[in-house]
This record gives sequence, structure tokens and C-alpha cells, in this order.
Amino acid sequence: MIKRPFDLVVSSVALVLLAPLFLVIGALIKLDSPGPVFYMGTRVGRHGRPFHIFKCRTMVRGADTQGPSSTAADDSRITPIGRFVRRFNLDELPQFINVFRGEMSVVGPRPQVPWAVELYTEEERTILSVRPGITDWATVWVGDEGELLRGSSDPDRDYLEKIWPEKRRLQLEYVRNHSLLTDVKIMLKTLDVHLLERIVRRRETR
Repeated sequence: MIKRPFDLVVSSVALVLLAPLFLVIGALIKLDSPGPVFYMGTRVGRHGRPFHIFKCRTMVRGADTQGPSSTAADDSRITPIGRFVRRFNLDELPQFINVFRGEMSVVGPRPQVPWAVELYTEEERTILSVRPGITDWATVWVGDEGELLRGSSDPDRDYLEKIWPEKRRLQLEYVRNHSLLTDVKIMLKTLDVHLLERIVRRRETR
């Protein structure tokens, strides 16, 4: 009963505050490569309902028909501006639109592409009993998924073998024990993780 009003408040405030940033990122994307500002891929939501997820486009137009669903950090489909946007996770921010529309929550299991959901076991399908989210325990654990897949000759296969098992465990744990307090903890932890990543990356580039 509390989660949906919480999502509405957070997403409304976030969209207002982030509007100037969206304009800047959108202009850079349009100047960098032809195509739309937003990428709207199909994802599977609560109770198995498909929806279009909002992301800032970081790859060439039509990239989803030119390669795997999982994206390694060194994927040739990523545009120059896209690499910068992905580095700071700015491409995920438009998902507050999905939260406002009720298709996602601020915190919840990350939504999957249809082919991955088709592989779910009966136990894993319980993940679909809650709204997918922008962040969760698995997001905090994985950090930069693209870096984990860097150099992979088959990113989709390596995702299923190297990332999904632990991600699955953490998502099931969230479904069984989620609460508003848990959501707040995950949000704070997510901010800490991304801040630490930025500090480390700055030191590495010096």
C-alpha cells in the first residue's frame, strides 16, 4: 500500500529535477549519431506483462537487431557519447518514466528481455510477482555488467553462466523479503556504489 505512492513521489521529483539533464543528454545523442534519443526495448514486467522500457540511446540505431541482448563494455555498437552515458549509468535515468506510469518501481528485480524470461524455472517465475525496478540487490552486486562481459565472444551465454545465477539468488531473496525499509537501504547502497565507482575511475584515468 505504501510502495506505489512512494514510487510516484520519488519518480515525480526525479523527473522534474532531471529534466535539464535529459535535455543536455538528448542533444548530445542527436549530435553524435542518427536515431531517436530514447531506446524503448521490450521487457517483461509484473505478472509477465510486456512493456517498453525507456533508456537513453547509447548504441547505433537498430542495434537490437544487429547483435546479442547482453551488452559488453567493448561492444562495437556503442556510440562515443553512449560510452560516456553508460559509464555513469545515465542511460537508466529515463526509467523514472516507467516508474511514474506504474510499469516499474524504483526498487525491484531488473526487468528481463522476453527470451530470458522464457527460460525461467517455476521458482524463478515468482520474480514476476513484483514490479521490476531501476535498482535492486543484484544491481548493487553486479555493478557494471558490461565490464564483466568485456571481451566475451557470446555475451548472452556468458550472462546466463556467469551473472544470472547470483543475480537470480538475489532477486528471489528480494521477492521473499522486500519492504519499504529494504527499498530505502538498496537506494542508499546504489548511490554509494556508483559514487565509489566514479572515484575509482577518476583515479585510474589520472
